[in-house]
Amino acid sequence: MERVLAFIILSIPIILISWRSLVHIKSHGFYRLFSWECILWLLVSNFSYWYDDPFCLSQLCSWILLFAALYLVISGVILLRKIGKPNQNRDEKGLYNFEKTSELIDSGIFKYIRHPLYSSLIFLTWGIFLKHVTLPLFLISIISTIFLWFTALFDEKECIGYFGEKYKSYMKRTKRFIPFVV
Repeated sequence: MERVLAFIILSIPIILISWRSLVHIKSHGFYRLFSWECILWLLVSNFSYWYDDPFCLSQLCSWILLFAALYLVISGVILLRKIGKPNQNRDEKGLYNFEKTSELIDSGIFKYIRHPLYSSLIFLTWGIFLKHVTLPLFLISIISTIFLWFTALFDEKECIGYFGEKYKSYMKRTKRFIPFVV
């Protein structure tokens, strides 16, 4: 019962932040919201196992994934702010201000992957899952990853709409989530 109550209370800010996305099923934010909710459920479910048996294989893999997630989000946000030149005049209402980039970023981590922030969420999902492995949480992790896949697909459509052929060319040079792999 405590987990459900914590989930509901912590869902409120996520929904408040993402409310505009709920009415736009073809926006990347719609799918990202549901992934965030899956990640929140994983966190609420596995919070009490965070430091259990710290040197077992699943905990070590978990920490590797969590640190990779941290690296990806920090490097991605720095480049978005530094090179992306967020333009508050962009008309897309479903985008957060930092997402309203006016320059295509193709250096740093973006040289290898198009979605370092979504990659960080995938690593976060699986890092939290590995804290305490159960079948229901495995299914939630799969669902979160699927939602992030759709998030990336719709984000790419939005980027093609804004950047055009430049983004299509960029897509041919990069992977979606993991350098040299996917």
